[in-house]
Amino acid sequence: MPQVLKIDIVSDVVCPWCVIGYGRLKQALTKFGDEVVTEIHWHPFELNPNMPVEGENLRSHLSAKYGTTLEGSINARAMLTDEGRKIGFAFNYFDEMKMLNTHDCHQLILWASSTGLQAALVEALFEQFFTLQGEFDQASLLSIVEKVGLDKSEAKRVLEQQLFSNEVKEIENKWYQQGIQGVPLFIFNGRQAVSGAREPTVFESLITQIINE
Repeated sequence: MPQVLKIDIVSDVVCPWCVIGYGRLKQALTKFGDEVVTEIHWHPFELNPNMPVEGENLRSHLSAKYGTTLEGSINARAMLTDEGRKIGFAFNYFDEMKMLNTHDCHQLILWASSTGLQAALVEALFEQFFTLQGEFDQASLLSIVEKVGLDKSEAKRVLEQQLFSNEVKEIENKWYQQGIQGVPLFIFNGRQAVSGAREPTVFESLITQIINE
């Protein structure tokens, strides 16, 4: 009998290390074949909850928030692009790239939690931002929803009525109260947490430990 492994992932769809961490986790899981069956649940964490809807130039944003220099930005983008290649993900950074508000993304991710398509939606949102150089306006989000096989009309209702807005904020507040200030965070079986985009071998070691307990 395969062992069921529940993995909760706390992330934001504009976080490059969330992309990389998830890709490394998936690489680690391939080592276990049919021995492990995963139940992955995604949880909201807005890195910039006060970001205006129109967004802000990414380099300007990182400079103001972290003091990142132009040279630092160029080097970081090259490094992230290289790390993306290792997990089969394309980071297509560009000069006018903007940091975007992700509140509506998280509402849709939460809405999709019981559909079996939540991970597909998250992956499509990662791709929209980092690979396709796209936006998170309503039309774009609904197109993504439709592409992954979710109900477009219901998604439109979620966005127009902001049906999951309060729940997203409540979940995020729970993480803040637990002292979580950054993502990604991976929680295995509700008790063992790994912070950051660890190497696949780190995930492999932890999973091996869990299934052997």
